[in-house]
Parts: sequence; C-alpha cells; structure tokens
Amino acid sequence: MYSDRSIRLCNLHVIILFLLQYICINLQLFLLKLSSIVIVSLAIIASFLLHILHMDYRKSILIPILTLIFSLNYTPCKAQLSTTFYDNTCPNALTTISTSISAAVATDRRMAASLIRLHFHDCFVQVNLQGCDASILLDGAQTEKNAFGNGGVRGYNVIDDVKAAVESICPGIVSCADILAVAARDASVEVGGPSWSVRLGRRDSLTGNPGEAGTDLPLGSFNLGQIISNFDSKTLSVREMVALSGAHTIGQARCGAFRARIYNNDSNIDAEFATNLRSNCPETGGNGNLAPLDFVTPNTFDINYYRNLVDRRGLLASDQALFNGDSTDSIVQGYVDNPATFESDFAAAMVRMGEIDPLTGASGEIRTVCTTAN
Repeated sequence: MYSDRSIRLCNLHVIILFLLQYICINLQLFLLKLSSIVIVSLAIIASFLLHILHMDYRKSILIPILTLIFSLNYTPCKAQLSTTFYDNTCPNALTTISTSISAAVATDRRMAASLIRLHFHDCFVQVNLQGCDASILLDGAQTEKNAFGNGGVRGYNVIDDVKAAVESICPGIVSCADILAVAARDASVEVGGPSWSVRLGRRDSLTGNPGEAGTDLPLGSFNLGQIISNFDSKTLSVREMVALSGAHTIGQARCGAFRARIYNNDSNIDAEFATNLRSNCPETGGNGNLAPLDFVTPNTFDINYYRNLVDRRGLLASDQALFNGDSTDSIVQGYVDNPATFESDFAAAMVRMGEIDPLTGASGEIRTVCTTAN
C-alpha cells in the first residue's frame, strides 16, 4: 500500500508537470521572462494547496492517467517563432525595417538582390545546428563575412543602419537575425516580388564559422546533383531549390563565377549570349567585372530568369543545370507557364529557408550592434 505522503508526492509531481505543460503551450513568450524563482514558487504553491485541502485523489482515475501521460510524453518546451513576437515589446519594428529597406533599394536597386542573398548566406551556414543566426554579420579577420564563400556579399551597411533605427525605438529587443529575415522579404516586395509572413523570435549567435562558410554554400559551378545534395542537407526539397534559385531573377555575378561557362563552348549555352558576355569577361583578368543574372529585366522580380534557362541563357553553370534535359526541367517550364506558381513557391521556400535551425528562447543573445557580440 502506498502511504499518504507518497500519494501526495505523486499528486505534486502531476500538478507541477501540468503547470509547466500549460505554460509551454499557451504562454511561451511569457515563459521566456519567468525566472527560476517563479517556477519554484509555483511548485511550492501546488504543494501547499495539497496539504491544506487534504484532497484524496486515491479514488480518482485521473491521477494514474495524468501521471502516465505526462511521465511518457512531457518534454521541455522550446520557444517557437511567431509572427506576433514583437507586437507588445516593439510594435513599430516591422514598419521601421520596411521604411529603411525601401529607402535603401530606392537608392541602389541592386540592393534588393544583395539583401536576399545576405539572408540566404546566413541561413545556409549551420554552426552547431545554428542556421539563421546573423553569424554572417560579425566582424573580424576569422569570420564568415571574410570567408571565400561570401566573397561579393554586400548589404552589411544597410542592415547596420536598420539595426540602429530599430535600436533607437526598442533598445535590446529585436535581433539582427530577425532583421535579416524581414529585410529579405521587404527587399523582394520593393522590386515587384512576392511577400510572405515572417515568423519572428530568432536570436543572434555569439560566434560564426568561416570554415563552414566555405563548404556549406552552393557554388556557381555546381551541377544538378551537387545542387540538389546541397539543398537536401538543409532539408530543402528539389522544388524548393528550383524556386529559391529564382532569386537570380535580380542581381549580378562576377566574371570569375561564370568565365568557365562562356569559354567552354558547351552545347547548353546560346552562342550569341556567350559571345556578348566575353566582351566584359576576358579569359584572364577582370574577375570582378559584373554581369546581370537575368539580362532581360535585371532589377525586376519576374520569371524571365526561367525563360532565359529555357533559351540556354543562364549565366551560371548552376543556373543552366536546372534546365538541361534532367529532372528539374518540368519545374522550370511550369514556372514559365504559370508565374503565380513561382511566386507562391518562392515565398513558401523563403519561409522554410528562413527557419533553418534558428536560435530561440534563452539561446544566443540580442546584439546591440550586429557586427559585434555583446
């Protein structure tokens, strides 16, 4: 027979688990602000009530059921991203970010592509299962920012300005990682691209990993198998990969990234297209010379990128690999035939990409300045 004390301890265990589970499900954001003292206080109150009320649960079937459920299924709650994360703590955050991005793109139309790329490069470098964590923004000699894979990445100054603007109204509240995610969405809208809901609550990393920046990011020389494998390692599907590649409907690439393609005389490149590119990209030198990824409408978000692929006019080898008599041809053709499908797929894929292993809850920090850990 179990003693009254054992039963009361069991009851106390169940009540504490129930309270914690309730908080995890319904009060996640509130839980982040609770101290350990408050949690202990809840346990003490529960114990006190048991002894004051002398409630006898031995005849109730609820206790064994609840005990079994919580003992087997209870796991510590993990803070989740939410579109309303800053509604109470910084209600004007999104408006402030949007205003800043609009001004930046109005000044430099190419900046829209740069900000989308910056968010992509941040998320694709996973450090100890940390993806979208603003690690790319950290300054220093041995940082992701200076890694080979991030050569030519730009837009850092815009993010710094946005962060300063947000800090001026809500100090220490909005993370640099969230600013990157929202800035990418707003940049898309500024050049005629789709919008999407950004779930917020990411936190900033304390360090980066320049080594993985050289191995985790896809290269312009990749073939289809390499691209698929690279995106699969981030749990992104083939269709999501083709949709995200559509970000190349805006922006530019350096000569060094496409030189081999225009001089190899491969059958999957239009001869006139290759000839025109050679005038600004010699066989030697001129590595930094730029060419638009979509030469038809380089500053407008549309489906001309995919039309170019069908016409064998993809700038990078990895672009043309998406339409080269292989498994992704049908996806590319589908986007050409139905632009609305592309926009919908792109928006959904950006949401998925933007939620690759973020830091949440008490992990990481909220940087005061994006270039330096606190």
